[in-house]
Amino acid sequence: MPRTPDPIEDGLGSLPPPPPVFHVEQALLGALLLEPHRAAGLTGITVEAFSTAGHAALFAAIRSLPAPEPAEHAKTTTWLNQVLNAAGEQTRGLTTAYLHHLIHCCPQPHHAPAYARIIEAEHSRRLLRGAAHRLIQTTLDTSLPHRVATTLAEAGTLTTIVDDIATRFPTRSGPLPRTPATTPVTTHDEEAGEEERLLLATTTARPVSVERMRWLIPGDFTHPLHAGLWQCLTTLTRRGTPIDPVTVLWEAQHHGIAGTAEPRELLGLLYEPDGCDPEHWGEQILQRSLLTTAHHTGRRIEKLTDDPATTTYQLVVGARRALADLSAVRVRWHHATTPPQANAPASKGISAPPRAGPAPTTAPPVARIPR
Repeated sequence: MPRTPDPIEDGLGSLPPPPPVFHVEQALLGALLLEPHRAAGLTGITVEAFSTAGHAALFAAIRSLPAPEPAEHAKTTTWLNQVLNAAGEQTRGLTTAYLHHLIHCCPQPHHAPAYARIIEAEHSRRLLRGAAHRLIQTTLDTSLPHRVATTLAEAGTLTTIVDDIATRFPTRSGPLPRTPATTPVTTHDEEAGEEERLLLATTTARPVSVERMRWLIPGDFTHPLHAGLWQCLTTLTRRGTPIDPVTVLWEAQHHGIAGTAEPRELLGLLYEPDGCDPEHWGEQILQRSLLTTAHHTGRRIEKLTDDPATTTYQLVVGARRALADLSAVRVRWHHATTPPQANAPASKGISAPPRAGPAPTTAPPVARIPR
């Protein structure tokens, strides 16, 4: 008798081997086909957790049909035929032979809860990877009308997924995640450099603005020389020292950065203010820093999910570490773009107005669109 072609099993020679979770899914489905009553005890797993349409359709069919009497199920294939027909309405290619194959793939039907837990964990990894990828793509999409707000919204979605995984897989003792190896990307963005030069010149001419821009730090700058000069400006402001191009040049010498450029070059950079508000350039620099940090956050989490040796616990810890870095920039962005009265301390006997966003460690609220 000729063998009935099975599109799920046949033609795999040219494809990469399925991941381990594929075999776990087979074992779980086999357990439920062999002992249908065990499906009632699986409360945490959903159809979306399965990696293939065929497996998802079979699980949905098993869940939708009443479990047969064990004695009757042992003697007939009536229920299996019902499962196959119900699943076939959702996807094509399933056969009776494949259902029997699934049954043979299950070593221990009573291990069904453990199989389901493994599938849930791998599904969590896929969800996390997808959210990290969407965050990365959002930071790169220059066509978005509200790029920062959309990026923070994606970061919030990513945070929600991490929190949900942490709830379903409680923290346990174990090794901390390995820090993913990342290659530093050195960019020479002329637009960013020009904005930084304009900020340094305008704040040198109007140093009172430095005090108002505590939310901007040297790490937000793309050029090391510009970061060093901003550090000089904030140091002089903190001391109450008079600020002009000459005093900034002298402070740069003490910071060890005067030798990175000719004194005339530094003075020329600091002597060229424009008529724009310094805080405008500060917000532009901080916005770029936020988007860059969000991009790096997504890349770090994506690399964690790509490592099959990373456990679910390690995924949660690693993702929260990465999101904490983004949250720190998000807090500074909130202070930079929130009207001063919203951040002012309350007068005696009067309650302060509510802040514009929640204050969790990792969940970034939607920020105001930059000017």
